[in-house]
Amino acid sequence: MISRPDPDALGFVLIDVARMLRSAFERRIATAGLGLTPGEARALVRIATLEGSRQLEIAQRMGIEPMTLSTYLDRLQSLGFIERRADPADRRAKLIFTTPAANALIASIRVEQMELMQHVTSGIGEAELDLMGERLKRLRANLSALEEDSTALTLARETGR
Repeated sequence: MISRPDPDALGFVLIDVARMLRSAFERRIATAGLGLTPGEARALVRIATLEGSRQLEIAQRMGIEPMTLSTYLDRLQSLGFIERRADPADRRAKLIFTTPAANALIASIRVEQMELMQHVTSGIGEAELDLMGERLKRLRANLSALEEDSTALTLARETGR
């Protein structure tokens, strides 16, 4: 007899919650009248948290392709919310910065995020939320290390080391 996967196993629950949270955020942003698509809003917030990072790093942190991010950046730049600057360490690369014009918009997006999270976490105590946050950060760190190990292993195989 084949054992069926448990839909309430931690991995499945995490994937479901992440998908549902992203979908709820995208619905809020789409209806908030901010003048941005949900993807542009996510990109703007991520740029604000990674101020001065390269486009590739921002795309990786968002889990999207660099070309998808490039489309968001083109629009955000045309609206005056971000600027691209040459990387002094590599003139081919661009560093991404928010502009002062983006501050009010970022604050509005943050309000949407906070209201959503208030609804999503209703009925969960502050101590529980703190503990959950710490445990999720541990999972993220473990996954990040696993990803780094995998990248190093792939590189070693490709270079024959």
